[in-house]
Amino acid sequence: MFQETYLMHIEAGSSHRTVNACAISQSLLEAPAYLRVADTMVVLTAAALPWSTTATAVFMMAWLILIIPTIDWDELVRGLAAPACALPLAFFVLADIGVLWSGGPWEAGLRGLNPVSKLLLVPLLLYHFRRSQRAHWVLAGFVGSCTVLMALSWIVLVDPTWKVTATASAGVPVKNYIDQSQEFALCAFALAAPLLMEWKRRRFLMAAGLLALIIAFLANLLFVASARTALIYMPVLLVLFAVRHLGRRAMLAVLTGAVVVTGLVWSTSPYLRQRVGDVAIEYRAFDANVPASTAQRLMYWQKSIKFIAEAPLLGHGTGSIQQLFESDAVGQTGLRAEVVNNPHNQTLNVAIQWGLAGVLLLYAMWSFHLRMFLAKSTVAWIGLAVVVQNVVSSLLNSHLFDFNAGWMYVIGVGVAGGAVLGHARQVDPQERPTSADH
Repeated sequence: MFQETYLMHIEAGSSHRTVNACAISQSLLEAPAYLRVADTMVVLTAAALPWSTTATAVFMMAWLILIIPTIDWDELVRGLAAPACALPLAFFVLADIGVLWSGGPWEAGLRGLNPVSKLLLVPLLLYHFRRSQRAHWVLAGFVGSCTVLMALSWIVLVDPTWKVTATASAGVPVKNYIDQSQEFALCAFALAAPLLMEWKRRRFLMAAGLLALIIAFLANLLFVASARTALIYMPVLLVLFAVRHLGRRAMLAVLTGAVVVTGLVWSTSPYLRQRVGDVAIEYRAFDANVPASTAQRLMYWQKSIKFIAEAPLLGHGTGSIQQLFESDAVGQTGLRAEVVNNPHNQTLNVAIQWGLAGVLLLYAMWSFHLRMFLAKSTVAWIGLAVVVQNVVSSLLNSHLFDFNAGWMYVIGVGVAGGAVLGHARQVDPQERPTSADH
C-alpha cells in the first residue's frame, strides 16, 4: 500500500483523489476479512474434492479471482526462482510446446494439456499460504468432508439406496473406490502426526478421538472398499512415519503391532483376501489375452515401452497416447485390441508424451517437493505424506494427472509447503522466501 501511494505521489499529474481511491482499494484487499474469505475458498475446495469435480473447480476459480488482486508480483516472481515453484511451471511449459510435435489433432493435444495445467497453481498456493496462518483450516475441511463420506460409506454398504450417485462398487457413495481409497488413506496417515502431538501434550481425550478416526478410516479401507494400490503405499507411509517421528522402542512396537493387526485383518476380511487373490488370477489373463485389471496394466506397460523406444528424448507429443494405442490395436483382438489414453503408470504416461525430458522434470519436481517437507513438524509430515502417496501410487496409476489424486497433490503441496515456508520465515525473518527450496 505504501509503495503504491508513494509512486502515486511522485508521478506527474497524480491527483489526491486517485491516491485515496487506491489506498482504500488496497486496504480492503489486505483486510483480514477479505483474506479470510479467500482462505475459505481453498477450504471449500478441499472439502468439495471427495464429492464433486464441478464444485472443486468452482471454488478454486473463486479463490483465484479473490487472490490475484492481493499478490505482490515482485515477491511472487522472486519465489518462482525456487525449484519447488519453477519445476511445475517448467513441466507445464514442456507439455504446452509438446502440442507442436504431437501427430494427432489439436483437440487431442489440448485434452492432453488439461491435466497438467493444475500444476500452475502450485506456485500460487505456496505463495499465498506462506503468508496465511490458516493452512490447518484446509486440512480440517478435507478430513471433515472425508469423515462424512466415510460414515456414508458404511451406511451404503448396508443400504445402497443411500448412494449419492450410481457407483459400481459396494460401500462407495460417490465417484469410485480408487479416489475414495486415496482420500481415506491420506486422512488416516495425515492424522498420525496430530495424534502424536496431542499424546505428547497429555491431551489424551483428543488423542483418543484422533486414534478412533484413524482406525475408522483404515477399517473402511480394509473391510469395505480399497484400491490395491493403497495396500502398497500404506506400509510405506507407516514405516516412514515410524522412522521419522518415533523413538526406537516406539517404532518397533508400532511396526510389530502393525504386523499383528495385518494378520488379524487378513484372517477376518474376506474382501481383502479376495482383492489380493485376484491379482494372480488377473495375471494369468495376460497370457490368455483376456481383459482383466492386472493383465490390462501389463499390456499397457508393454506397449508403452515400445512407444517410448520410438521417441525416447522428447516423446510423441502432448495428447498422443490414445492415437498410439489406436494405431497399435489395428488387426489385434482381445486384450491387445484395447485402446486407452492412460497407461496406468505416471512415468510411462510422461515418457510417451515428452520422453526423457519430461521424466527428468517429473522426478526433479517430486524430489524438490519431498525436500521441502523434511522438517519434523506436523504440517511437514502432512506434506510429506501427500508427496509420498502420489509418488508410490503413481507406480500403478497416472495419479498426478488424475483429477482427484492430482488435486490432492496440488492442494497438499501448495498449502502444506506454504505453511512450512511461512514458518521458516518467522524463525528467520531475514531469510529470503525462496531459500528454503534451494
